[in-house]
Amino acid sequence: MSPMSKGDIILTEKVRKRVYVMDKLVAKEITNAQAAELLGLSVRQVKRIKKEMQKKGIRAFGHGNAGRKPKHALDQSTVERIIELAQTDLKGANCTHMAELMAEHFGISVSPRTAQRVLKKAGIAVASRRAPRRRRMRERKLQLGILIQCDASPHNWLEERGPKMSLHGLIDDATGAILGLYFRPQEDIIGYLNVFWQMFETHGIPLSIYSDRHTMFFSSKKDKLSIEEELQGKQVNLTQIGRILDELHIIHIPASSPQAKGRIERLWGTLQGRLPIEMRLAGINTIEQANKFLPGYIPRYNTRFAVPPAEETLAFRPLTPDLDLDTILTIREPRKALGGSIISYHNTKFQLHDEKDRVVGLAKRDPVLLLTHIDGSISALYKGKHYSLAEFHSSPVIQASTPAVTIESKPMRTQWKPPDNHPWKRPSYEYQQRIQQARNAVKDQNNKDAGFPLAAT
Repeated sequence: MSPMSKGDIILTEKVRKRVYVMDKLVAKEITNAQAAELLGLSVRQVKRIKKEMQKKGIRAFGHGNAGRKPKHALDQSTVERIIELAQTDLKGANCTHMAELMAEHFGISVSPRTAQRVLKKAGIAVASRRAPRRRRMRERKLQLGILIQCDASPHNWLEERGPKMSLHGLIDDATGAILGLYFRPQEDIIGYLNVFWQMFETHGIPLSIYSDRHTMFFSSKKDKLSIEEELQGKQVNLTQIGRILDELHIIHIPASSPQAKGRIERLWGTLQGRLPIEMRLAGINTIEQANKFLPGYIPRYNTRFAVPPAEETLAFRPLTPDLDLDTILTIREPRKALGGSIISYHNTKFQLHDEKDRVVGLAKRDPVLLLTHIDGSISALYKGKHYSLAEFHSSPVIQASTPAVTIESKPMRTQWKPPDNHPWKRPSYEYQQRIQQARNAVKDQNNKDAGFPLAAT
C-alpha cells in the first residue's frame, strides 16, 4: 500500500498502523499491554507515544527532520557542475571513475552513488559496464613473477584527437599488476620489446610468459628435429621474441584462446574505459605524449586495482651483469659481406667501424649479424664483437661542368696480337696450312688439265 499524506505528515503503512492502534488506546478500547503487543513495542514506549500524541496530535508520528534540508545535501552549483562535467570533460566515464576524477582534478568529493543519482535525475545516461559472463575462474598464481600475460589492444585511445593505436602490455597473473605498457601505431615487435625492457629493468626476469599464437611469438612452420637434436635441446623456427625468451631461459606458453588469458583481456576492458578519459584530461594528443604519460599512470592503476600475492616470495630472477639488455632485446638479421668490407641492408651499404672509428676489414661472404635496437639504431655483431655501422658512400663522379684539375692522360696501350704461328695458335695454324695445301693441289691439277704450266711451290 502506498504512503498517504495528511497535511505535511507522510503516513506510511507503518505510521498508519501506529495511528490506528494509538487511537484505540486513547479511546480506552484496548490496554497499554495490548497496544504494545500489536505494535511490537514495549509498554514504556507505548506510554511515551500516547503522551506525545495527546500533546501534538498526528504530528507526534512525523520525523523530527521532516522538511529540513539534509546536512550533507549538495548545493545547486555542485549539482550543475557534476552535470556539466558528465557532458564535457568526463564524458564516457562510469560513475565510479567519474567520482575518482572529480575528486582528483576538480575538487568535488562525492560518492559514485551520489553522482549516479544526480545524473539520473537530470536525465543523463551514465556509462555502465556490462556484467561479465560467468566463467569458472582459474586460480591466481601464488607468487609475483610466476606467470606474466602478454598481449596488445588496438583501440581509439586518443579518441578523435589522433589515429588508432595499439597498446602493448604485460600483467602479472598473481596480482593483476601492470608490469609494462607501450603505444605503437600497430602491434609489432618493437612494442613488445619496450614492455619487456620495462619489466626486466623494474622487476627482473619472470619464470614464464603467456601469450597468444601470433606469428611474432610462434613460427607457423612445423620443421621437425632429429632425435639427436632434441636430446641436445635444440629448437627450430624461433621467432625474434622466441629467441629472446630462449636466451633468458623464460618458459613460453601459448594460449589456446583469448579467454585463456582472461586477466589481460579484462585489463583491456578497464583501460579502454578509463585511459582515454585520463589522457583527454592530461591534454595528450600524440603517441609520443601518450608514452610519456604511461610511466606515471601505471603506479596509480596498480594502487587502485592490484591485489597482494598469496606468497610474498618473488619468482623474478634478478638481472646479472652478463645480461646486456641492449644486445638481447634486438631484432637480429644475418648478412654476408660484399667486396670492400661492405654490408648491404635495406638497399643501403654500410661498413663496420671499431671504437677508434676505423673500418673493420671483412672477407667476401663473411657472416655478420645486424642488430636493430629498440630506439631504431643499428649495430653489428662480428666474430663475437660489437661494432658500429657507418653508411658507405662511393667516390663522387666528377661532372663535366665542374672545373676539374688537369689530369695528364697516358697513351693507351695497344693490344698485342700474337702471330698465326705462335704456340698459342699452333693447332689453328697447322689446320690452315693443310687447307691451303689442299687448295693448291686442286689448283695445280686444274692447270695441268688445261695445259698450263704448274706453279712453283
